[in-house]
Amino acid sequence: MAKLSDAEYEIMKIIWEDQEKTTLFSYIMDELIKQGRPCQKNTLIVLLSRLVGKGYLKATKTGRRNEYTPLISETEYQTSQTQNFIDKVYEGSVKGLVMNLIAGDLLTDEEYEELKRLLEGGNRS
Repeated sequence: MAKLSDAEYEIMKIIWEDQEKTTLFSYIMDELIKQGRPCQKNTLIVLLSRLVGKGYLKATKTGRRNEYTPLISETEYQTSQTQNFIDKVYEGSVKGLVMNLIAGDLLTDEEYEELKRLLEGGNRS
């Protein structure tokens, strides 16, 4: 799964958050403005076209409107990118990542306790 640029990821987050099955171009544009990240129409068209080309979105033309449907869920993307990160930085060792989080004091006490409970309980949800 290809990595998304920061701009592509912001667009996908809007699409993943939309409760409908399809997201309209105008909705994406409005959401970017609301988030303080206005985008030129042509720039957004190019970014959406790239996302279609990368296999993240399906575009459907309904009259004069474009509707976009995600082909990859946010969880699928996160899992793929996490695996790529672990492979690249920790040579595939999840243990190395967890040890670094603990040793680097990067977990809050609550996160540490929750992780500990999950590991002790064998919960793989």
